[in-house]
Amino acid sequence: MKLAQKLAQKLAKYGQEHLLSFDGLNETECDAYLSQLEAIDFGLLESLHRPLPRRGQISPAPLLTVEEIAQRREEYERAGVAALRAGKVACVLLAGGQGTRLGTKDPKGAFDIGVTKPVYIFELLIRNLLGVCERCGAYVPLLIMTSEKNDAATKQFLEAHTYFGYPAAYVRFFTQELLPCVDLDGKIMLETRGRLVLSPGGNGGWYASLMKSGVAQEFPNAEWYNVFGVDNVLQRIADPVFIGATILSGAQSGSKIVAKTDPEEHVGMLCLEDGKPAVIEYFELTSEMAHARDGDGNLRYRCGIVLNYLFSKRMLENIATQRIPVHVVKKRIACMGADGKTRMPETENGYKFETLILDFVNLAGSCLPFEVEREKEFAPVKNRTGKDSVATARALLRANGMEL
Repeated sequence: MKLAQKLAQKLAKYGQEHLLSFDGLNETECDAYLSQLEAIDFGLLESLHRPLPRRGQISPAPLLTVEEIAQRREEYERAGVAALRAGKVACVLLAGGQGTRLGTKDPKGAFDIGVTKPVYIFELLIRNLLGVCERCGAYVPLLIMTSEKNDAATKQFLEAHTYFGYPAAYVRFFTQELLPCVDLDGKIMLETRGRLVLSPGGNGGWYASLMKSGVAQEFPNAEWYNVFGVDNVLQRIADPVFIGATILSGAQSGSKIVAKTDPEEHVGMLCLEDGKPAVIEYFELTSEMAHARDGDGNLRYRCGIVLNYLFSKRMLENIATQRIPVHVVKKRIACMGADGKTRMPETENGYKFETLILDFVNLAGSCLPFEVEREKEFAPVKNRTGKDSVATARALLRANGMEL
């Protein structure tokens, strides 16, 4: 029980002695519980008392426009194709979510968006990646981040569909890290006896989770990671032009963006904060800033992010030694009560911890805002109906020649 004694000291240091009860647990359950406790990064708890830094001076970010990209397209594409053929790029698909808002409990990527035939979100994304591989004459590692809840289902779905034609030798899975939840007094919650309340730690944990899994070490030549979300069915992955432009710019990261035309659009924006690139939430801009226009009539703050980033490995290794900003979110959290029963409360009763991939942009220190045409590369599937829904995505897919 040396491990238990060591943990007891740590729990006492952080005021979490209530977790040291092993009553009613058999040996197997006790070992599992100790493993959970040992894996906790108790430094997270300091985030409860450490507010996020206040925003600095915000200004518009200069972007590489569609027109400017067209002028150097061949040059950018050559550089990107060379990097892809040399195995210097790996793709990371953030697919830890379930399709709850779409009316299904299946992994979101397994959602069928077809009308006359099955067409799955995973299928559309992989088909886009296969197109790049055919042009480049090389396959790109596809590293898929799942969650504890959808890992098995995601693997089963993709295996059943033979990865939609993508070679299994280039597909790997890793699970998103889970972080403990705390009550309003900062005490780590229990789901049941011998089991902590854990929740996904946000998409900012992708790199830490990737490194812990050992998957990254299987592709040691990768110098760049193209990270993208599962939501956008028009997503162009491992885009040689985007990759080449970012590499040739000398920036440590790149972000695909779409130009906002509506100042009220609820989308994060790539801006400058004290001269450094940063992603700013739409509600962080004043109304005057949101509506400001330049001499050509374009919105000054118009770099809308689409969650398609390119990060250099060198930068990622550097920021891995830092503590990425931790966002604390007040939530209703199901937990075990004093009577030993697990319930969902009617009001907010605790906090969840999250890290966000958008914070990587600021930590990188440099970022190329790479504009893409909204109608060709941005069709998010977030809702069953209405805005950014199945219907709007289908319309955009059809407009791009897709048979559904």
